[in-house]
Amino acid sequence: MSPQRPRRSRGGRLLTALAVSLLVLPLLEIVVIIAVGRAIGGWPTFLLLVAESALGAWLVRREGGRAWRALREALSTGRMPAGELADAALVLVGGTLLLTPGFVTDVAGFFFVLPMTRPVARRLLTRLVERRLLGASPWGRGGASERLVPGHPAATDGDVIEGEIVDEQPPGPEHGTGRTS
Repeated sequence: MSPQRPRRSRGGRLLTALAVSLLVLPLLEIVVIIAVGRAIGGWPTFLLLVAESALGAWLVRREGGRAWRALREALSTGRMPAGELADAALVLVGGTLLLTPGFVTDVAGFFFVLPMTRPVARRLLTRLVERRLLGASPWGRGGASERLVPGHPAATDGDVIEGEIVDEQPPGPEHGTGRTS
């Protein structure tokens, strides 16, 4: 019999993925910057990185302001600001990525910040959060979230238990028996 390996927790896997990302991403950025530098030259590469950062800062300021106004409006009208909070988080993360020097982080940052791509990023973020919180599949098939939607084919497992709610309170005047204590 082979010895069983201990199962890693989600937190352990997340920490490992974060550590690998922090090692791999800078190396990937360096490789891409060198490749672009070889293709267009050193100074144009440097100017392109500065221009992307400046454009990103302007875009984050504009979209961050819009997200903040939408969040305040949702809160003032009493609506649950789920989409507005997701937009604000995406603009914050995208802005951080845009201010980080590099082409790979800039592509991801623009994906999170641009108004035409942010809805796609928001849907991906929603699925990720749903998967983490509800144990659902990230692509919406067979997850716990579908079992929570009334009328969805996966809403029941086929077992229906019929029953009746019985009030356990003793009868009294407030329940219409006419008796007093």
